[in-house]
Amino acid sequence: MEKPNIIFSGRVFSAEDIEKIVWTRKAFSRLSLRELALTICETLGWMSKTGIPKRKECTELIRQMASEGIIDLPRLQSRNKTDAKINRDRMAANRADALSDDNAEVTVANDITLEIASTGPRMQLLRAYLRKYHMLGDNAAYGDQIHYFIKDGEGKELGCMRFSVASWSLEAREGWIGWTAEQRKARLFLIINQSRYLVFPWVHVMNLSSRALSKAARRLPGDWLERYFYEPVLIETFVDKSLFNGTSYKAANWTLVGQTKGRGRNDRYNEYALSVKDIYMYPLRRDFREILLGEKPYRSVDPYE
Repeated sequence: MEKPNIIFSGRVFSAEDIEKIVWTRKAFSRLSLRELALTICETLGWMSKTGIPKRKECTELIRQMASEGIIDLPRLQSRNKTDAKINRDRMAANRADALSDDNAEVTVANDITLEIASTGPRMQLLRAYLRKYHMLGDNAAYGDQIHYFIKDGEGKELGCMRFSVASWSLEAREGWIGWTAEQRKARLFLIINQSRYLVFPWVHVMNLSSRALSKAARRLPGDWLERYFYEPVLIETFVDKSLFNGTSYKAANWTLVGQTKGRGRNDRYNEYALSVKDIYMYPLRRDFREILLGEKPYRSVDPYE
């Protein structure tokens, strides 16, 4: 039996919309109510005419769905924890300012290593760098994710990158894989999105970007398996065609599979025009397609064994 639509705040939410909300709640289980509402707004393209997420309306929708038993509400976060986080982020930003102001130009890096930025000061520092130097800032980093610092052989930080949850739906990606909608829903978690990549502006090392990409592709599956108990099989990323030509990704053997539609995520109403982005994919194993199609099992571990 087909699930009924929900009409809320002048908008009709289809069965697929409701499914996306339920999936978002499960995939990003640690989000606060505010963060969950913002993520759902982004996923559904629920914005005002000026492009501002309808967070208040979405929060009320979440509460309504919770009262009907469709999803559960996130736990409330105490004000003390929120204030402490703000203070930590402010300190990290000040440290990033101090470090970047003192950095001389870097033109040579014979060895490249990656360091996971775990929770605590290192993570706060990395996010401060993203806020200051990345054109997209540090927004919407929810759910499973791994952050890396890119370092030279002497431990000097050259840049950073973030890997997080894949985009819900991409026509070019699904066509390249050969996915049906049901196959995508069942195995989307096996694709990881490189949602941020930053080489610091004072670093000018030849081939650094492609070398770091190759290093990350070799390391990521094991790190993800250790942290989240399953191994991803494919990485995706987006390159803004109006600003970049994807040279580093091509040099690192990523595959250009198509372009976005020039709209926000799942903007069904074509209201918010964005720049067209190239979609690049990188297989983490040769049989990635068979795994994503359900013809072979993916690798996972039982954390309780």
